Amino acid sequence: MDSIDSQFSVDQLKQIATESGIVGAGGAGFPLAFKLRDDLVDTLIINGAECEPLIYSDYYLMKKYLDDVVRGAQIVMKATNIKSCFLSIKEHTARKLRLTQGQTLGEGVTVYELPNVYPVGDEIILIYETTGRVVQPGSLPFTAGVIVSNVETLYNVKRAVDGKPVTSKWVTISGKIDRKLFVEVPIGMNVGELLNHYGVKIPEGCVVLDGGPAMGKLVDPSSAFIRKTTKSLLILPEDIPAVISKTASTAHILKKSSSVCCQCSMCSDLCTRALLGYPISPSRTVRAVAAFAVDNPQDYLTAQLCSGCGVCELMACCQGISPVTLMTEIKKTLGANRIRYTHTGPAVGVLPEREYRMVPSERFKSRIGVLPYDQVPEDLGGLDKAPTRLVLPLSQHIGKPAEPIVQPGDSVKKGDMVAKAAEGAPSAAIHASWDGIVESVDMGPGGKIQIQCTGGVR
Repeated sequence: MDSIDSQFSVDQLKQIATESGIVGAGGAGFPLAFKLRDDLVDTLIINGAECEPLIYSDYYLMKKYLDDVVRGAQIVMKATNIKSCFLSIKEHTARKLRLTQGQTLGEGVTVYELPNVYPVGDEIILIYETTGRVVQPGSLPFTAGVIVSNVETLYNVKRAVDGKPVTSKWVTISGKIDRKLFVEVPIGMNVGELLNHYGVKIPEGCVVLDGGPAMGKLVDPSSAFIRKTTKSLLILPEDIPAVISKTASTAHILKKSSSVCCQCSMCSDLCTRALLGYPISPSRTVRAVAAFAVDNPQDYLTAQLCSGCGVCELMACCQGISPVTLMTEIKKTLGANRIRYTHTGPAVGVLPEREYRMVPSERFKSRIGVLPYDQVPEDLGGLDKAPTRLVLPLSQHIGKPAEPIVQPGDSVKKGDMVAKAAEGAPSAAIHASWDGIVESVDMGPGGKIQIQCTGGVR
């Protein structure tokens, strides 16, 4: 592959990314423009780990559009003066794609094979595995000289430079269903309508997750819709370990923690961030919450270092407690009160026992109950009919909600901007993903734009 010829300054690329609505497609939804900088960074990592089981969205994007992904990476590299880029993918994915360690994919872009462990896709772990650098607790990746972007995010960069904003998501539909699918879906389409269109029936006793089995969220297909951060829709039995805790209330988990925790500390011993040297201890936090203890605020503040991977619950705990749920609730409370963890101690270093405590991917799939459903889905390409309606939340990203620029009754075409990025904070524009008529514009909390779709195949 030749080197990229297009040249943009970092400010120009930020504007393109913001106006095209590019956010982290891997799940967090951080607006790309606020990651880009032309100082302090020397490495770009393309996150192709696709760490959660059953998801093959990035795999197919690399299989079908690897040239576009690499082009997107090179555009970012040129704008940010980065000379080194790694496509970091698990060993088993590399074999499927016939890629090898150190293989050159384009100027400055090489393949890096990751171990088949979970959760190597966590960007802090990914940076260490790929570069050997440890992002210090509470710091952002750029402090270690690195920018991390998901495969689909960089695919969207290439498309944005070609004048195509973000209007669709590549989604894996899998789980306890006969036909596993990979399809390009308009952002804002109703989940139930999508499943019905492809004849996907939800078996009795199963639930639907938006996201992976470990970190995904339960959704009601009748009211849920495809967002910019949707990577997969998984239909899974409600009685497997991956799902059980998602159906329990926080109050129930708290009560259970105070009554059955055996103080084994295995959740801390296997915590993937703690093994990088981070001062996080799920076991101490669980005990503090269960006892309503406030004598050591660090037991609460360090919850912000949790990646939410779920290893503490799904692999470590023998009592059915969910430390990750408590950590997540603490993070929400701290965030709402604008309280942040600040690391004041010495620089942390990786624990020597880490290499012996990493969780093999196959073992993880078996332990959480999804191994029987792990099959490569069928590639169906793009949706072949118009959705009935689009529901476009103004907040599909970390930061300030987008600001509507349309009114009810307006006609819109696919690709038209319907909400602009908010000024002065992380934000990203939103675009119509199908032709239609604007039905409503809601500016309140949880604001959204609804569009009645028209037209046929696009």
